[in-house]
Amino acid sequence: MDDLKRYEELKKIIEYHSDRYYNQDDPEISDYDYDMMMQKLKKLEKDHPEYITPDSPTQHVGGHAKREAGVLVRHRVPMLSLQDVFSKEEIMDFIQSMQEQLIDPEFVVEYKIDGLSLALRYENGQLERAITRGDGILQGEDVTVNARVIKDVKKTLKEPIEYLEVRGEVYMTNEAFERVNELQELNGKKLFANPRNCAAGTLRQLDSRITRQRELSMFIFNIQEIRGKEIKTHSEGYEYLKKQGMKIINDYKICRTFEEIWQAIETIDENRDQLGYDIDGAVVKINSYADRQQLGQTAKVPRWAIAYKYPPKEKETKLLDIELSVGRTGRITPTAVFEPVRLCGTTVSRATLHNQDFIDQLDVRIGDTIIVYKSGEIIPKIKGVNKDKRPADAKPYHIGDRCPVCGFPAYQEEGTVDIKCSNPHCPSKLIRNVLNFVGRDAMDIKGFGLAYVETLIDHGYIHDVSDIYCLKEKRQELLDKKVIGLQKSTDNLLNAIEKSKDNDAVKILTALGISNIGKSAAKSLMKKFKSFKNLMNASYAQLIEVNDIGDTTANILIQYFKDEQNREIIQKLEAYGLHMEIEESEVSSKLDGLTFVVTGTLPTLGRKDAAALIESHGGKVTGSISKKTNYLLAGENAGSKMTKAQQLNIPVINEDDLFNMIK
Repeated sequence: MDDLKRYEELKKIIEYHSDRYYNQDDPEISDYDYDMMMQKLKKLEKDHPEYITPDSPTQHVGGHAKREAGVLVRHRVPMLSLQDVFSKEEIMDFIQSMQEQLIDPEFVVEYKIDGLSLALRYENGQLERAITRGDGILQGEDVTVNARVIKDVKKTLKEPIEYLEVRGEVYMTNEAFERVNELQELNGKKLFANPRNCAAGTLRQLDSRITRQRELSMFIFNIQEIRGKEIKTHSEGYEYLKKQGMKIINDYKICRTFEEIWQAIETIDENRDQLGYDIDGAVVKINSYADRQQLGQTAKVPRWAIAYKYPPKEKETKLLDIELSVGRTGRITPTAVFEPVRLCGTTVSRATLHNQDFIDQLDVRIGDTIIVYKSGEIIPKIKGVNKDKRPADAKPYHIGDRCPVCGFPAYQEEGTVDIKCSNPHCPSKLIRNVLNFVGRDAMDIKGFGLAYVETLIDHGYIHDVSDIYCLKEKRQELLDKKVIGLQKSTDNLLNAIEKSKDNDAVKILTALGISNIGKSAAKSLMKKFKSFKNLMNASYAQLIEVNDIGDTTANILIQYFKDEQNREIIQKLEAYGLHMEIEESEVSSKLDGLTFVVTGTLPTLGRKDAAALIESHGGKVTGSISKKTNYLLAGENAGSKMTKAQQLNIPVINEDDLFNMIK
């Protein structure tokens, strides 16, 4: 392949991975691998400047603004990237260049936080707008509502300054990230790859309650624009921001010589494993604002700052064993156990092997010498195998076809690489099943969170979801042992459980957590069969007559209701007084066969309330506009969905129109 073909191919690959990182928050490769590809591209452009075109990844900031995340806002000050460097020599070249162009320049060295850039605008001391980087030049997304629920974002400054725009990094602590991923797994949802992706996705959430729950954090690292006060240097700006109550980058160092700068970079490297969050390098920037103004910027980066990226640390060690564990979704996960090694200041001895496909790709075997590194300097991962050191008797490893917890057959889930336990009553699944049952979209038992679920299971009070309804019989015992807490906490939970008995059969069917049976499918099933008794005895032919029920789901239902334990749980729920039948009067068909999308802020209904109302009258609610959409129910700030509906000639209705349709 000649250089030009290699160049064009590399541009396409980098643009693809840039989109995965900046716009989809779902990267497929490591930051280091991305950086190395970018270095190759820069080398080709240096050797062949005639190749360079405006669409090259080296000529523009990664990312674009998404309308789905909020209203687009024009940048007053560009939110540029930083030039990345990877060697001591490149740092030295930058320092020498600055010293040649400036008179006795002063530098600041600080952490490069691995998160999502955000600009905050304050007018007269009040937070007025929060904007993502977007395309970095023209516009970003307005995420003010979500920014207001981040604890580190100051809503009011101590001084009512005329105008202040600052730029910072939104990130997640490792502790907060672990909590989010634990809940993702419990709810059967896809896990986030790393804290940066989770923070980016969370900041763009349409529901600020989710943003609040995920506990984002933020450091401020630059003053973009200020009116009403004169500040001459970056460090002076930091001290001013601290007085306003803002959280700035920790432990920044002011330096004058290359030796001081390199020492500060090495100190950050030595201490980064002790931080409670990810950093992906160190930033070296000019301290004086006047000097920055003199140096200016390119179309992509400022000339007065660079980011030094630390090389990933890796070591060889011996694989001692592969342990199997079963997650709360039933997924069997292999974990490598190896001789302890020191990486980034900590001792590690375990790392996930993900799944059988990953094991096969690495061809990793017990007894092998493996290469271990830390992803994001936090999570230990296995990079490869040194096959030159492989023992003669090492054998390929297979997870097998039995659950390591209960011994039931294991199977590979269709369309995935996951191997799962087939036992619906495997102890590993119980916590997830109970959480799903009591959750907001199911039985909606207020206050019945993860802590109570784990405690009641650990103490032997819950063996399946039906046991929830016999807890009231053990009230005194629960109080005596303080299993839930004091009397008020215990009674609040027991009362919420009793109240949930008022839920209809649709909610109960949804709460059972049967694969492929969500609210819409449960509604359709109960509308046809009217009772659990009829549904449990339904034939395959009867099931596939129902909207939303295809071949796979019909077979899942048949197998689920064949299981004696499942039938017993349903019988117990009925005995505890839950509504296992649906009355004809409860079923409305006024919106039968119609598909709605809900967007914007409605006058009296929340989006979930509107969706529930539509579904209660036979309609279906989806999340995105398509040709199959019959109506867009729109309130204020409807955004891009309104535009798409108009393009597709889909009728747009308001809340009053909906009420009239179901009268």
